[in-house]
Amino acid sequence: MKDLSGREALLRATVVVVSAGGLRALTYRAVAAEAGVSHGLVRHHFGTRDQLIAEAMEYAIDESLKGSNMVGDALTAETFAAGIESLADRESGTQAFQYELLLESRRRPELRALAERHYLAYREAISRQLARLGVRDAELTELIWFALDGIVFKQLVLPESVEPALARLRALVAQAQHAN
Repeated sequence: MKDLSGREALLRATVVVVSAGGLRALTYRAVAAEAGVSHGLVRHHFGTRDQLIAEAMEYAIDESLKGSNMVGDALTAETFAAGIESLADRESGTQAFQYELLLESRRRPELRALAERHYLAYREAISRQLARLGVRDAELTELIWFALDGIVFKQLVLPESVEPALARLRALVAQAQHAN
C-alpha cells in the first residue's frame, strides 16, 4: 500500500465509521476493518486517535468542498446555487462525519479547533465564490453559509426538496451581482 493512498484509505474509513456510529464507534480496529488492513497500520500512520480525528476532519472538509463547485473557477449564480445543493445531496457520509465532530466539540474542548476550521473553510469558500461573481458582501456570505449549513443538516436528517430555498438563494446572489 502506498503511503498517500494508504493514508487516504484510512481517512475514508474513519469517515465511514464515524458517520455510521458516531465517535464512540471510532477505534483503530473499526477503521482497519473498514479499510481492510491491520489495526497496527492505523496506529502507525496516525499515532493517536485524536490525530486520526483531526486529519479525517481536514480530509472531509477538503473532499466535501472539492465535490461541490465551491472551489472551481467557472461560476454563475445558477452554478453557485447548484454547488450548495450538491453539498446537501452528495457525500452524506462526509457531511454526517463533520456534524458528528461538530457536536462532539461541544463536549470536548480539544476538538474546538476542528469545529473552527470547518466553519472557516466553508465560509471562505463561499466568500471566494461570491467574489468571483463580483459580490463582496460579508453579510450575504454569512447568510448563505447559515442557509447552507441548515440545508445540509436538514437533508441528512429528513431529505426532501430544497429547491424553494435554493431558488431564493439564487435570487439573492443574482440581485447582489447586478447591484455591483
